[in-house]
Amino acid sequence: MRLTMVGTGYVGLVTGTCFANTGNDVVCLDLDASKIERLRNGECPIYEPGLEEIIRKNIAAGRLKFTTDRDEGYANADAVFICVGTPTAPDGHTDLSFIESAADDIAAVIAAQPVGSQPKTVVVKSTVPVGTTLAVRDRIRKAVGDRPFHIANNPEFLKEGDAVSDFNRPDRVVVGVEDEPTGEFFRDLYDPFVRNGHPIYVMDILSSEMVKYASNNFLATKISFINEIANLCEAFGANINRVRDGMCSDKRIGRQFLYPGLGYGGSCFPKDTLACIAMGETSGTPAHVSVAVNKTNELQRERFFEKIVGHFESRGGLQGKRIAFWGLAFKPRTDDIRKAPALTLVERVTAAGATAIGFDPVAGPNAKAELGDSLTLANNMYEAARGADAVVISTDWDDFKSPDFGRLADLMREQTIFDGRNLYRRQHLGQLGFWYHSVGRAPVVPS
Repeated sequence: MRLTMVGTGYVGLVTGTCFANTGNDVVCLDLDASKIERLRNGECPIYEPGLEEIIRKNIAAGRLKFTTDRDEGYANADAVFICVGTPTAPDGHTDLSFIESAADDIAAVIAAQPVGSQPKTVVVKSTVPVGTTLAVRDRIRKAVGDRPFHIANNPEFLKEGDAVSDFNRPDRVVVGVEDEPTGEFFRDLYDPFVRNGHPIYVMDILSSEMVKYASNNFLATKISFINEIANLCEAFGANINRVRDGMCSDKRIGRQFLYPGLGYGGSCFPKDTLACIAMGETSGTPAHVSVAVNKTNELQRERFFEKIVGHFESRGGLQGKRIAFWGLAFKPRTDDIRKAPALTLVERVTAAGATAIGFDPVAGPNAKAELGDSLTLANNMYEAARGADAVVISTDWDDFKSPDFGRLADLMREQTIFDGRNLYRRQHLGQLGFWYHSVGRAPVVPS
């Protein structure tokens, strides 16, 4: 099949590359000329394990091309996938301007096609509020008159850091269509990816759009819930690790996304939770759970900052202190810093007069570009900790899970760890002479 991806962010680039890897001819269209030039040279502009290798392989095979030319991108495509950004506007609603611009460009190409041309399938793959795909259909139809085309919605379920694996071995594929032939098109397209027996759900477009929000909001709810329970554990002296073990052994509950920490970040959960809140406001059906989930998540990193403040209160406060941050991305295996808890904490400690030194295996440059002089980057985790009054574990990279604690103690000015990811055993840290603060467990003082 001949496919075009509009947008070369995480969704468009991973989707296009993986489709090319199964034999389709794919063109990825983006207006960012510098990004397209890098991609043509086989350079991946995002950190996503395994992706660059597949890009290079399919460029060499002639199945994957990159362009800034709209005509080249759209003209010969059987299906056009809209994979552009849908950021949150200042009022909390979803900014659909990139979606609308892509729809107008596609409409211009459809309108200019010779009569009798094969109808294109226009696929909204970006995460959009319910009703948006049909609005795109109506916008194109108004511009093209009676020229035929098909419309569909195909939400993505890709985790940053595991996106290639998620696409190649999906738990399920969801598509929303208006007619059976379009559903059959997607069954053919996705057949190579579901031979593990996992389902393709073909449904109406409105339900397809809602599946994405329902999925992400439920996962965000699990994260906020376990953090709320962790806070109660701290208040009553319980241990969240033991509570979690006892709770998650119930097969009705499971263990996924029930890890206490600093709350969720990234581009999906915060944006999609706010979108559900906004859809509730628009429809007169308040999304009370989503409101509580969002509020709990915001308060979680504030609560953690208060732990840092409380520890240094008897030590002259944060003024003049040196705080090391291990991890700056919102999660491991990505360079994405959007809504990352570490950035909030860096801003808070520096506003209180401390100096922040950070290390992240891949996200350091992005964090530095965002925070500027508020953050000094170190070349490795131990350099960051040199002379530090505390280390804050803000991302659970594997690199941080088994450090040389003796070396760390020798490097630090005060042996204090604020573990926002519960990586270490409490008793062990106390025996090694560290002050140790974590999430949902009592603090440890040096023994």
